[in-house]
Amino acid sequence: MNAPLTLKRLDGFAPVGRAIDYLAAHAGEQPSLEEAAAHVGLSPGHFQRVFKAGAGVSPKRFLQYLAAQEAKRAIADGKNVLSASFSAGLSGASRLHDLFLAAEAMTPGDYRRKGEGLVVRYAFVDGPLGRVLIGATDKGVCWLSFAEEGGETLHLAEMQHDWSQAEFVEDHGFVAPLAARAFVFALNRKTDEPLRLHVRGTNFQLKVWEALLKIPYGTCVTYGDIAREIGSPRANRAVGAAVGANLVSILIPCHRVILSSGVIHNYRWGVARKKAVLAMEGAVSAA
Repeated sequence: MNAPLTLKRLDGFAPVGRAIDYLAAHAGEQPSLEEAAAHVGLSPGHFQRVFKAGAGVSPKRFLQYLAAQEAKRAIADGKNVLSASFSAGLSGASRLHDLFLAAEAMTPGDYRRKGEGLVVRYAFVDGPLGRVLIGATDKGVCWLSFAEEGGETLHLAEMQHDWSQAEFVEDHGFVAPLAARAFVFALNRKTDEPLRLHVRGTNFQLKVWEALLKIPYGTCVTYGDIAREIGSPRANRAVGAAVGANLVSILIPCHRVILSSGVIHNYRWGVARKKAVLAMEGAVSAA
C-alpha cells in the first residue's frame, strides 16, 4: 500500500524528479544504482527507498521499462484503445474513472477576458517528475508546467501572459494540497476526491482536451485517433494545435498523443520531458 502524499512528503520529491530525468537521458548506458544515487547526492540504499516511495516503482524497474520502451513505441491499434475507453465510460480495466478530473470550462465571455476578476494563487513545487509551477483559482487548477525547462522566471511570465488580466498571489499553503492530489493523479494512485480544473479554451480545444482525459493511463494514441473520436477525421493539424494549447500538463495528458509512426515530438515542455513522463507512466502501469 502506497503511503499518502502528505504535504510533508512533497519535500522529498526533488531527488526523484532529478533521478527520473537522469535515468531517462542515460537509458542507453544503463546507469547503475550507485551512479544514479550519486547524481542526486544520496546513498544507494536511501536513494532506492526515496525513489520507490516517490515514483511507485524501483529505479531498476524504471530502467527496465525504458530499455523496452523504444522497441514498443509504435502503436499496434491505438484507435481501438481510445474507442474502448470512450465506449466504456471511463470504466472497464482502466482505473482512470477513479482518478478522473472534474473540469469547469469558462464561458466565452470569461475566455475573452483572460482571467479578469480572478485571483490566481501559485507556487513552485517539487514533484515526482521534476519541479512544477502550479496556479489555481478558487474553482480549480488553471496552470501546471514543468518549471525546470527554461527556469522559474520564464514559467511565471508565461502563466501571467496566458492569464493576463488576473491577479497573481504567491501562496504555497493554498497550492500544496492541490499539488499533492495532482501527483497522486500523475502516479495513477487512487484519490478520495477529484482534482478540479479551471480551464479556458475554444469549443474545439475543450472537445480535444475532453478526449485527452479519456486516454487510459500508460497508453498512447495518435493525433488522427483523437481527430476521429471527436468527429473531425481530417483535423489532425487542428488537433495538434489544441493539444499544444493545453495549460495544465499531466492533468490533461497531452503527453499521451504521438505521431502515427511512433515518434515522440512537439511537446511544450521538451521532447526529453515527454519521454520521461511516458516512461514513468509505462513503468507504473506495468508494475
